[in-house]
Amino acid sequence: MPSVTRRYDWSDVRERLARLAAAPSADDVFGSSSHGWQLEPPLLAEELAEAETQLQVELPGDYRSFLLEAGRGGAGPAYGLFPMRRTNGRWQWEGDGATLTDLDALGQPFPHVEAFNPADDLPEPPDEADYDSVDEFDAAEDEYTEQHDAIVFKPEHSIGLLYLCHLGCALREALVVSGPARGQMWADDTADDGGFSPLRDDDGTPLDFTRWYRRWLSESETKVHP
Repeated sequence: MPSVTRRYDWSDVRERLARLAAAPSADDVFGSSSHGWQLEPPLLAEELAEAETQLQVELPGDYRSFLLEAGRGGAGPAYGLFPMRRTNGRWQWEGDGATLTDLDALGQPFPHVEAFNPADDLPEPPDEADYDSVDEFDAAEDEYTEQHDAIVFKPEHSIGLLYLCHLGCALREALVVSGPARGQMWADDTADDGGFSPLRDDDGTPLDFTRWYRRWLSESETKVHP
């Protein structure tokens, strides 16, 4: 049987964002002062085709449709969606943490389907009481920090992840582009030694881009128009 292409409808998004922007309490929504409830213009079909050719990967369908129908970035969860832009002929995402996306490895599979934490492989940090001098303890701390960063922030952990937004304090959320969890939104909490985990709805269902974005939109409306 031929495959069925799912259709997504984003026609309501800009109107809902405009109503939120006009509300007196709009600034009460976390991160809204950063994106100002504004979406950047959508991508043209030929721009998205060029980008996917460069990246050698097809983006998940609901995110593709958002880029083409709603906007290339801007208003969204936390401090907003990283915008997709062409810089010096190269398509990429811009924002605090956007460079964590390995553009050359988006097509390589992100292998995980369950939460994992690279920090679990670390030994216990040094205890000052175990050292005879401050200098010895400081040297042990420096060595531990170097080992910690080499393990926790290893670039291979995020292959196949497209970073889309940041929550502050170096916490980010990303879309799985390749691998068995393709289409799911994941949290990268490695800055707090929390590891990587799939974002889930209240019923435990992993969030895809559509549910992730629309849940934020509905929660914003509830906060601004209780």
